[in-house]
Amino acid sequence: MHSKSVLRPLLLALACGSFAMTAFAQWQWIDKDGRKVYSDRSPPSDILEKNILKRPGGMARTAVPAESAANTGDAATPATPGASAAPGKASAASAPKLLSGKDKELEAKKKQADNEEAAKKKAEEEKQAKTKADACDRAKQYLGTLQSGVRIGTTNTKGEREIMDDAKRAEESKRAQGIADASCSK
Repeated sequence: MHSKSVLRPLLLALACGSFAMTAFAQWQWIDKDGRKVYSDRSPPSDILEKNILKRPGGMARTAVPAESAANTGDAATPATPGASAAPGKASAASAPKLLSGKDKELEAKKKQADNEEAAKKKAEEEKQAKTKADACDRAKQYLGTLQSGVRIGTTNTKGEREIMDDAKRAEESKRAQGIADASCSK
């Protein structure tokens, strides 16, 4: 009775393990649109041999340019049926484009995020420019009031009203001119 309780989970584990082994039998290739395709079936006949990236059993197929195979004298490079050796130098432009659909989506999201970041930065710069222009206008207006000679009253720390004398007016004019110079410079 005890052996049946041990045997059943063991058989179940072996059965599940055998199903998992079939997941390794995957084909991987690049279709005509440049997207990676994963399947448990072989690729269609219109897919070139150089675009098959992976075969079942873990035998990965990588495209080796003819130039590098000729230079290294690598006799271990497997010959592929249906593929002809291209004489001359192979260019990097002739290599397949390894972009999947997710890469295009990622690039679109990255571009959108960059655009949003640029818009935020532009809005912040415009806000700072507006604030600086407002400060410039206020400083010029205050400086004009100080230089007009009109009596200006201020409130001291006790809450009493005081009229600005010539020394205080000159000091305030100098301070307002400094603010105007700093705010109005481009």
